Amino acid sequence: MGERVGLSSWEGSRRTFIGGAASVVAAAALGTPRAAAGIRRTTNPQVPAGVFSLGVASGDPHPDSVVLWTRLAPDPLNGGGMPEVNVPVQYEVAEDDAFSRVVRSGLVRARPKYAHSVHVVAGGLAPDAWYWYRFRVGDQLSPVGRTRTAPARGRGASLRFLFASCQNWPAGFFTAWQHAPEEDPDLVVHLGDYIYEGGRGSGVRQHNSDEVRTLDAYRNRYALYKGDPALQAIHATCPWIVTWDDHEVENNYAGLLPENPAEAPAFTARRAAAYQAWWEHQPVRMAPPIDESLRIYRNLVWGNLAKFHVLDSRQYRSDQPCGSSNDFGAPCPERLDPTHTLLGDEQEQWLGRSLTHSPATWDVLANQVVMTSMPVAGLLSFDQWDGYPAARTRLFDSLAAAGTVNPVVITGDIHASGVGDVVDEAPGSPAVATEFVGTSISSGFFTDAVAVAEQLIGALPYVRWVNARKRGYVRCDVTPETLVAQYRLVDTVATPTSPISTERTFTVEAGTIGAHE
Repeated sequence: MGERVGLSSWEGSRRTFIGGAASVVAAAALGTPRAAAGIRRTTNPQVPAGVFSLGVASGDPHPDSVVLWTRLAPDPLNGGGMPEVNVPVQYEVAEDDAFSRVVRSGLVRARPKYAHSVHVVAGGLAPDAWYWYRFRVGDQLSPVGRTRTAPARGRGASLRFLFASCQNWPAGFFTAWQHAPEEDPDLVVHLGDYIYEGGRGSGVRQHNSDEVRTLDAYRNRYALYKGDPALQAIHATCPWIVTWDDHEVENNYAGLLPENPAEAPAFTARRAAAYQAWWEHQPVRMAPPIDESLRIYRNLVWGNLAKFHVLDSRQYRSDQPCGSSNDFGAPCPERLDPTHTLLGDEQEQWLGRSLTHSPATWDVLANQVVMTSMPVAGLLSFDQWDGYPAARTRLFDSLAAAGTVNPVVITGDIHASGVGDVVDEAPGSPAVATEFVGTSISSGFFTDAVAVAEQLIGALPYVRWVNARKRGYVRCDVTPETLVAQYRLVDTVATPTSPISTERTFTVEAGTIGAHE
């Protein structure tokens, strides 16, 4: 989707790349050598074989640049296995997958301080164009990744992006990701729970340790996940926009408050370790954290077609109200406290400015937890926006003040698919946006509650559809006239492979609120 400019052989290269993405990643992970014409050799510290075991990735595309990522880790599950020295890493960006037309190259250093991860802002690129990239250390060549830049302001006729969340290793295989490269997306938006922090588990496969709390343990957990061939293949297919939710640190944490109050004395250090490991393993356009904080809320613009407002609903939130961080409970007066916040004052103000200055037809809020009011048998989830109604009202006010015409909220977290209008909790509240809730890559819904949840949630007048049974991702095709969301779900995640199908398709017409089939 979108214009592919300046690449006369793009179509053939695209088919070759997508068709062979998984095999290329697998070969590189095994250390298979491949020719590297154009990348010159350098003198390097002695490093073991297999440094590119975690693959490559790109992200946060601008019209003239994109972030390229890799991490050197020959022994990924045991601290990485690298010597405690800086290691020169070469990178190369080309207009074709044979690297006959190289447009950018350079040398960066992978530092032990950041687990020998590499973040390159490859600049000076043409807008709205596809590129191929790779890294080299000594004689070792990385997998080839494909990436692209965003259209320039005033351009951008179409966009295809996937969004997904919640990939719990013990809960299932990353089965849906195997199909994702075939969708030929321009972007992937990941809405959080990229890893899970819990213990070994008893599902279809096990975590590599007990619950993670230290920097080394979080690094090893990311290495486990990023070693998955299906996840590596979709990372190598297109750029990603990534945010986090709770499981990148700990379930249902709020700001600097852990789920279990007894763990509060050590939680600041734990969050700092988790945030650093997240940064080390994601292709994000930001400086590394220097303490327990890391600003990740940001926006990315796709010409005049779409603007992604990427939210962080964990780092700045007030504690969950009503004395509990559990998923559901009865409402209490504390919930209505006007000072309670989900985004924090600075992020709320930033979002207002980001909406006000948006050039886009579609304003997409990349959001972690369900935004619309969701009462279930008189109970509310305090971890979602229902726990922070004053903050939700302020967000609605920002949309109104900015005159946002086509707001769309994309949401993860709850391991269920859903489509509906974003409304306040007062009966008869007008819809202010359309919300697409994605299912999970592998994380399951509450097994004993699937049927009743579908019945109760589906009965809400502003909910179009709900499915808590299947896993997958959402494919969105965007034009100036419509945003079409296809729910792409697999039959099972109990096996590495499974057929995928379009469960439902919903369309939002520009200038209207609400989706229809």
